[in-house]
Amino acid sequence: MLTLPFKIQSVQNVLSISSFSENAQEIKFFDQNLVEIQTVNFRQKFGYISKAYAEDRQQIWLLDESAKRLIQYKFREDQIINSYPIDINFENILDFLVFDNKIFLLTQAQFSVYNFKSEKIFQATVSEGKKLRRENKRVLIMGKNFVQEFENLVLKTIFKEEDLQIVDKNRSAYFGIKGNKLYLYPLNDK
Repeated sequence: MLTLPFKIQSVQNVLSISSFSENAQEIKFFDQNLVEIQTVNFRQKFGYISKAYAEDRQQIWLLDESAKRLIQYKFREDQIINSYPIDINFENILDFLVFDNKIFLLTQAQFSVYNFKSEKIFQATVSEGKKLRRENKRVLIMGKNFVQEFENLVLKTIFKEEDLQIVDKNRSAYFGIKGNKLYLYPLNDK
């Protein structure tokens, strides 16, 4: 049991599962058995980190709310690779990821894409979005009862099932929870 709340990030590699705590200002890495491998503390080096995104065990993308910047941090060498001033509202961000020189943000009411100069490339209204996930060149938005895909500046719904409480996706199926039951939906049903 962890004494402070940690949010498990999207699992890209089951051998390295990351979780971030805004309260503790640290990120923890776990192996496939949920044994802690490493902890990276941000308190001494940065201001207030509101969100962190770690896709691999080499670098972490950080949203530093106090300095209003996006930081690319190579934590194994304790080195800041890049720091980008970013003029966005940090307050309502639920999830973010960085890919292909773009920042993908999910808030309570919308999905936005920015470049590293804080220029908005794309924005769309999304109701009840929960988290972002990247699969190859696609960015997926997982919502309460839907999965949307963002690719080539187009946002489209690729799965939707009413009355679901939680929806997620793996490589072989969409799955959702409804009334304490787990339902699996094949990927080719759209």
